[in-house]
Amino acid sequence: MDWQLVADSFWPLLHGGLTGTIPLALASFALGLVLALVVALLRLSSHKVISGIGRAYVSIIRGTPLLVQLFVIFYGLPSIGVVVDPWPSAIIAFSLNVGGYAAEVIRAAILSVPKGQWEAGYVVGMSHARTLRRIILPQAARVSVPPLSNTFISLVKDTSLASLILVTEMFRKAQEITSFTSEFMTLYLEAAALYWIFCTVLSFGQDRIEKKLEQYV
Repeated sequence: MDWQLVADSFWPLLHGGLTGTIPLALASFALGLVLALVVALLRLSSHKVISGIGRAYVSIIRGTPLLVQLFVIFYGLPSIGVVVDPWPSAIIAFSLNVGGYAAEVIRAAILSVPKGQWEAGYVVGMSHARTLRRIILPQAARVSVPPLSNTFISLVKDTSLASLILVTEMFRKAQEITSFTSEFMTLYLEAAALYWIFCTVLSFGQDRIEKKLEQYV
């Protein structure tokens, strides 16, 4: 292994991760969570049509590859006159994907809250919406932290797919350097190591959050 190349390429790769990979993951995850909450509430609706819309969305997202979703948005939409730049395309695709998977996590978390909590809210005069917001969702949030954290960690790794639509993130930087050096093994192993470091740090943060939330159990 060319250790000088590893040293020379470390900062470009790290910079690509800090300015590309992490911001892309954060933006996509934040939007995806909002979408996931909406879809989860649709799935929990007693109205069959509304519930069916949520179920169809989850089925489509979970039943198709993320790479295909990314290509449909970036390469497919221009064929019908809708052109989306690389960064927005990546954020849209990743957000939609997170929304499909996280919706089921949030739905399960809401269902895990005892029905007595709903009744307690009604007894003190709260509406259904306020009971959901003030009583149910805070408890569901605690339950959903571990699986949602795992979803975010997976998303950090999945952002490497954005390099296929010309988004400049960490893996794209590795590809650019290999085009000049042809040191594929060295650069890709270095990129893999940096992804591992990022995910390890995020896993540590996940453990801290879980321990913090334990005091409210």
